[in-house]
Amino acid sequence: MARVVTEPCIGCKSGECVEVCPVDCFFDIGNMLVINPEECIDCAACEDVCPVEAIVPDDDANEKWININAETDFDSAKHVTSQEEIEKP
Repeated sequence: MARVVTEPCIGCKSGECVEVCPVDCFFDIGNMLVINPEECIDCAACEDVCPVEAIVPDDDANEKWININAETDFDSAKHVTSQEEIEKP
């Protein structure tokens, strides 16, 4: 199982999640952040710090958001490992 970033992240991208992720699995896709499900270890650290409660277990996520996270082209998306690397909306 992995965590999934959902709609509340759109336009927010606060970045606390990126700072606590032990495996650096966050990517900036412009209007929101997404999690690479292949890299996520399901530790839930990101979910606990998200101020807008945008991160949920994939079992609790709508299929639309699971697909947005899973189908991102991670080779061309911006890999972010700190809040400073996030492009603010």
